[in-house]
Amino acid sequence: MRPLVGLDVGTSGVKAIAVSRTGEVVARAECGYPLSTPQPGWAEQDPEDWWRAAQEALAALGVEPAAIGLSGQMHGLVALDEQDRVLRPAILWNDQRTAEECAEIEERLGLERLIELTGNRALTGFTAPKLLWLRRHEPDTFARIRRILLPKDYVRLRLTGEHAIDAADASGTLLFDVAERRWSGDVLDALELPEAWLPPVHESTEIAGAGDQAAGALGAGIVRPGTLSVVLGTSGVVFAVLPAYRPDPEARVHVFCHAVPGTWHAMGVMLSAAGALAWLQGNLAGSYEELLAGAEVWQPGTGGLLFAPYLSGERTPHADPGARAAFAGLELRHDRGALTRAVLEGVAYGLRDSLELLRDLGVDAEVGRISGGGARSPLWTRIVASVLGVPLERAAAAEEGAAFGAALLAGVASGAFADAAEAVSACVHVTDRIEPDPEWQDCYAAGYERFRLLYPALRPLEET
Repeated sequence: MRPLVGLDVGTSGVKAIAVSRTGEVVARAECGYPLSTPQPGWAEQDPEDWWRAAQEALAALGVEPAAIGLSGQMHGLVALDEQDRVLRPAILWNDQRTAEECAEIEERLGLERLIELTGNRALTGFTAPKLLWLRRHEPDTFARIRRILLPKDYVRLRLTGEHAIDAADASGTLLFDVAERRWSGDVLDALELPEAWLPPVHESTEIAGAGDQAAGALGAGIVRPGTLSVVLGTSGVVFAVLPAYRPDPEARVHVFCHAVPGTWHAMGVMLSAAGALAWLQGNLAGSYEELLAGAEVWQPGTGGLLFAPYLSGERTPHADPGARAAFAGLELRHDRGALTRAVLEGVAYGLRDSLELLRDLGVDAEVGRISGGGARSPLWTRIVASVLGVPLERAAAAEEGAAFGAALLAGVASGAFADAAEAVSACVHVTDRIEPDPEWQDCYAAGYERFRLLYPALRPLEET
C-alpha cells in the first residue's frame, strides 16, 4: 500500500516523511531555507522558498504518496493579491515588530472580550497585529491584499490550488472565534478587516492539516483528555486536550482548537527548555554527555541551588519578555555538574508552572508523552516525571514531530483511518515509560515552592 506523507513547513526548512499504515517511517527528507532579519526584531521568509523546499523534499522521499498532510509554523502572514501573487515576504511567528498593534487590539476589543473570543491576549507573534502593522507602515501593500494565508496553507495553495485553513491553525491568528470554530465577526469588525480575505475553515481531519503544535501532539497520540504532550525542545511545551472551550481568564496559557474535531487544547510555552542546556554547554568546557554525567552525581535539589530559566524572557506563566535567568543559592561546593543539574531541574519546574495552569482549567493528567531533544536524556526525563508527578512515555516516532501528525491526518482525510483515534491506535507505539521517582518527589515538591519565589524576587532587577 502506498504510504502516507506528512510535510512540516518549519522555520528552518521543510521536513517530509513517508509513513506506513502501521506507523513505520519508511522514508524521510529535509530541505532548508534562510531566515531574513532585515531589522532588529524582524523575522521574514520568502514563501517561494517554502514551495521550492516542499517540492524538493517530496521528490527526495522517492515514494508515491497515498495522501499528503500538512503542518507548519503557526501565526505567519502571507499576503496575496487578486491573482494569488505574494505581495511581500511573509512575517513570521517570531517577529517582534507589532507591540504597538497588540496594544491597539486589546484597547479596541477590551482584554476580557478578546480572551473570551480568541482564548488568548494579543501577542506580537500572532497574525492579526501583523495586518495592522501593514496597514500603518506599508499602506500600499495593505491596499493590494485580497487573500491571506498561513505558511503551510500557502504550500497547500501551490500543491492543490485550494484556499483553505484548519481550525487549529486558524486559532493562532487572533481573528478566530475559538469556541465556535469560525472566523470572528466581532474581532474583524473591531479591527476593520474584511472576512473576504480569509480562507474557508475546515476541521484538520477534513483537509489533512494542522498547526505544528497540534499536529505534533496528535503524532504523539494526544487525542483525548488525560494524556499530556511534554516537549523538551529548544523551547518547552506542556499541551493537553480540553473537552470543552475554557480559556484561562488571564490568558497565561494558549487555548486553541485541537486537530481532533470537537475538542480544544491548552498549552503552556516556556521559551528556554533544552535551549537552556545548550546555552550552558556552549559556555562551559565539556560535551553534553560529560555535563549530564556530572549532573547525575548530585542528589535532587542540588544542595539548594536553583536556576531560573528565563534566558530569553518568558511566555508561560509570566508573559514577560524582560524576564531574566539566574542561579540562586550558589556555594563553593557547587561544580559544573551542579550547574547542569540545576538547569535540568529549573526547566522541569518551569514546565510544572504550565501544568499547574492547565490543572486550573480542569486538566487531569494521567500520563504524558515526552518528545524533543532533551527527552533523549534518561536523567532529565526522570527529573521531569518526578517534578510533574506524572509518568512519561516515549513513542517510537516521537522525534518525527509535527510531520508524523500531518501524515496521520492525511490518513484520516483520505479514508485510510476512520478518525484520529483510529489513526493513533494504528500508528503511535509506546516504547518506554518513566515513572516519577517516589524518593525524589518530596524534595522536588519543596524545590518547586522555592522556585516560585524566584521570579517575583528577580522582577525588580529588570527595572534598574
